[in-house]
Amino acid sequence: MKKINIALILIVFLGAVSCKKTLTPGNTAGVKAANGWWVTFTQNGSDVFGLGTFFLNTYNTSEGDDSLWVDDLGNSWDFKCKAKVDYSNLTFSTPNSQNQYYDIQVTLADGKILSKAGRSKSGNSTDSIYFKATFSDDPTDTFIISGTARTGFIEDDY
Repeated sequence: MKKINIALILIVFLGAVSCKKTLTPGNTAGVKAANGWWVTFTQNGSDVFGLGTFFLNTYNTSEGDDSLWVDDLGNSWDFKCKAKVDYSNLTFSTPNSQNQYYDIQVTLADGKILSKAGRSKSGNSTDSIYFKATFSDDPTDTFIISGTARTGFIEDDY
């Protein structure tokens, strides 16, 4: 009886181990543009909030293949808005997008993600992001938000 149980366990174990799993996780359309970013928020070259570098996210929306969330996570102007994105050129913009944190409109212009064009805090090659932002509660000012993609290395975090 013990020999049968051992043989059965061995067969089950070998069967489970030998099964080749070919999982290929799917990607969303936003995979090339979705990231965490270490950015600065400037106007005329000066840090607007005295924050230095802060964290911002870009991620896909549920609306299909042409939109992207741009979210400062409450770290600067408190804005989260949807932008139209061209994934083939990695560009994005939006006129008068509704802010999700409070009731204003956000305009993003000249947004671009440049593959491997940035250097992280420790000098690693990484993507960079750049865009202009205008907010309806301060419509005469345009701000530049730019920075580099989070690498995942501790030495690159701010």
